[in-house]
Amino acid sequence: MAETLPPAGVDLFDVEWLQVTEAREPSLSPSDEAARDRVWARAVQVNPALFDGPVVACSALERTGPRTLHLSWVRVTYRHYALRRVPGATALPSLFVNVIQPTEDDCVLAARMSPSTAAPGRWQLPGGSVEPPQGGDKLDELGLAGQAARELAEELGIDAAAETLWLWAVTRGENRSVGLTYLAPPLSEAVVRAAFAAAVAAERAEGRDPELDAIAFVGSPDELAPLEGPHADYLEPIVRRYTAAS
Repeated sequence: MAETLPPAGVDLFDVEWLQVTEAREPSLSPSDEAARDRVWARAVQVNPALFDGPVVACSALERTGPRTLHLSWVRVTYRHYALRRVPGATALPSLFVNVIQPTEDDCVLAARMSPSTAAPGRWQLPGGSVEPPQGGDKLDELGLAGQAARELAEELGIDAAAETLWLWAVTRGENRSVGLTYLAPPLSEAVVRAAFAAAVAAERAEGRDPELDAIAFVGSPDELAPLEGPHADYLEPIVRRYTAAS
């Protein structure tokens, strides 16, 4: 029988096998739907860059074996998460992918979100929200790895095939958000810095603000402390586990 994982602060799970299935989005009462839309409208007034595009939420995360998780997902749009600010309403947890980009000397890249993003100044791993599949595509392990590879290319300018990314851990933390953390092949720090600089320059040349405006390389959790600004709640546990195993 599947065991529903209990809520916690930041959980980090070893995963050997991830089962992924689509579920149906829970219906909202008319009052919760109206309140959600009001909260979303106010948020857009504050930050016009917010986009109500399609996104994936996690409807259930269950342990089905020692290193096996079953993930159920639903199709929503970004305004769904405005329910977090509606008293009495429940928003489904967000689902995102991120990538550990190690260097050849076993450091981990941390990246800072730019001021125009939804989390300005936050240090985290490169990554982003999971998007629903289009056409005949499937949201399976390879599809999720492909989304992680796309984030790596868009944010850092690093091209990595989905097949080279390994699902290294699953985290659950802030707002019960579920993160799928992939491990990329190691690169030299010089190569990563050059790729990132080129990606940032290309975005700015097109008149767009880059998602990330700074990167740093850390060899231990203690080296996160000098990075000023908020940190994603999963960042320290991920860095701690990775550097301890290196």
